[in-house]
Amino acid sequence: MADTSFDVVIVGAGPGGYVTAIRAAQLGLKTAVVEANHLGGICLNWGCIPTKALLRSAEIYHYMKHAKDYGLSCEGASFDLDAVVKRSRAVSKQLNSGVGHLLKKNKVTVFDGWGKLAGGSKGARKVSVEKDGKAVAELTGKHVVLATGARARELPGLEADHKLVWTYKDALVPNTMPKRLLVIGSGAIGIEFASFFNTLGAETTVVEVMDRVLPVEDPEISKLAKKAFEKQGMKIITGASVKSLKKSGETVTCTVEQGGKSQDITVDRVISAVGIVGNVEDIGLEGTKIKVDRTHILTNEWSETDEPGIYAIGDLTGPPWLAHKAEHEGVICVEKIAGLKGVHPLDRSRIPGCTYCHPQVASVGLTEEKAKEKGYDVKVGRFSFIGNGKAIALGEPEGLIKTVFDGKTGELLGAHMIGAEVTELIQGYSIAKTLETTEEELMHTVFPHPTLSEMMHESVLDAYGKVIHL
Repeated sequence: MADTSFDVVIVGAGPGGYVTAIRAAQLGLKTAVVEANHLGGICLNWGCIPTKALLRSAEIYHYMKHAKDYGLSCEGASFDLDAVVKRSRAVSKQLNSGVGHLLKKNKVTVFDGWGKLAGGSKGARKVSVEKDGKAVAELTGKHVVLATGARARELPGLEADHKLVWTYKDALVPNTMPKRLLVIGSGAIGIEFASFFNTLGAETTVVEVMDRVLPVEDPEISKLAKKAFEKQGMKIITGASVKSLKKSGETVTCTVEQGGKSQDITVDRVISAVGIVGNVEDIGLEGTKIKVDRTHILTNEWSETDEPGIYAIGDLTGPPWLAHKAEHEGVICVEKIAGLKGVHPLDRSRIPGCTYCHPQVASVGLTEEKAKEKGYDVKVGRFSFIGNGKAIALGEPEGLIKTVFDGKTGELLGAHMIGAEVTELIQGYSIAKTLETTEEELMHTVFPHPTLSEMMHESVLDAYGKVIHL
């Protein structure tokens, strides 16, 4: 019989859960993880990873259609949607197997089933595990970490039927290529799917309730993104909401209200991407001191809930809903449990965000607007892709790198990017923020030539009136 007594029991094996489990085991803690569906969670199986595989296929298709721009010939470029989806699912399957290997390698015990708090007291918390209605095990943990993640939010009257109205899961495995598509919501999820289907030829409309697309980004970046999307043929409707969906045969008529006026837009498919809600149901919170606010568990800076010995991390605890945030929260949580010295709470201003649309968008820290609201005397630098040799050689001359500094101290407050490969560049500024780098240190850093990263240097120089190539 499998051992059922552990130092740490983690409920949920998404990026937050499985990384927490591995780090706990590395620290010498006897560790178990409980997962009801797939190792790797939503991110690996139905989110971050498969969407990137789809977007990569769309990106290559885009280049095929523009082969002449590079002196190449690719007549009759086409795609096989089933094959594109099959590749995406294969990538997820490969990584899912890899997570299982990592857990086994680190001697983490995995329980296949639904984990739920089941009483006990501090130092001896109980977690019941069920599968298909049958008891699998009752675990005892000195510490229990809840990492149950989140799911797509559905708005009343706009619920997915998984045929004409899709969730992100449905959009990952489409059974047809829509000629006309409407996406509700222009956050990262909505815009990535809009970018994918638009690139493959769908007539795509995006409806956003806020006054701009990608509303969490710097307004200047949002404006450039909207311009780029519209240039690609997308229709962007901001400051608007979808009031109703009327289905008829194989089409959906969407009633969109903007500025007090309504219009009907008929499409083949609708993707609802209006945020997410935490998975707080049926995990045994009843009868505990754990507080929940708008479907998210409240914790302190060490991921502790109000119930001693029970912790929560990742999407379950609220924004930003990012896999890398969940992973770091989990590592910090178990390092604190293990009594490791030098552990610091997670500074959320240092968490980068990436959107893998075309063009890509990435950011870290404060926007110019937020920095001014906080009372900073800001210095702002900008450098356009058109001034960078590597960007021109790549055929990607459109984009911008923007930096925001504290004019008094030289502290890097934020960085915001749009353009080719910026999701790979942003980590440079993330490191700079973690090291509390000043503008002077960044200016004295040697960036290799010819690279896109040179624009990061030039943007810093521009903030202080020293830009060279623009």
